[in-house]
Amino acid sequence: MSRIPLPDPATMTDAQKGVYEKIVSGPRGRLVGPLRAALHNPDLADRWQALGALLRFGTSLPPRVSELAIVVTARRWNSQIEWHIHAQAARAAGISDAVLDAIRARVTPVFDNRDDEIVYEFARQLQETGQVEPVLYAQAVERWAAVGVVELTAVIGYYTMVSMTLNAHEIPMPDDAPPPLDTPAQDGAPALSRLAPLAGSAS
Repeated sequence: MSRIPLPDPATMTDAQKGVYEKIVSGPRGRLVGPLRAALHNPDLADRWQALGALLRFGTSLPPRVSELAIVVTARRWNSQIEWHIHAQAARAAGISDAVLDAIRARVTPVFDNRDDEIVYEFARQLQETGQVEPVLYAQAVERWAAVGVVELTAVIGYYTMVSMTLNAHEIPMPDDAPPPLDTPAQDGAPALSRLAPLAGSAS
């Protein structure tokens, strides 16, 4: 159960209804996840949904790149809804079940192409160290140009915000789905997940 009341279409204000209609009539198709909380402030929710739609559907990056970065972010933050939604999207974009299972289990995934390795390590390093190794960064620029690396970083940052919102307010799973992720603990308290580095990584 959510820690806060979540706006319902039957009782929304006009401003909330306007944003709600934008969300459900767009590529998302329904209102789930952090936007349920953001609707408490319709202006925030409107800008949030526009940024999210751009980063998920409107960048120069292939869906495979974006969705892999998102599931790495979801696993780092133990974000149940984010994983539930984006593991399905990653699978549809070509990420194998074996890779998704490894990321979920926090063990080293085995990729069949270098692009996936770069995305995984870029997202992992940025979230665990706050930095990206120079060689890895240069490889990302070589593949997706400056615009793509800017977009990739923004995707990771945006879905970190999504994860924090989902976790802080304990937004319930959609469709009564069971939580797909375990949550590690440290000193008796929940902890962020440490993802396995790929061979050759400096971090």
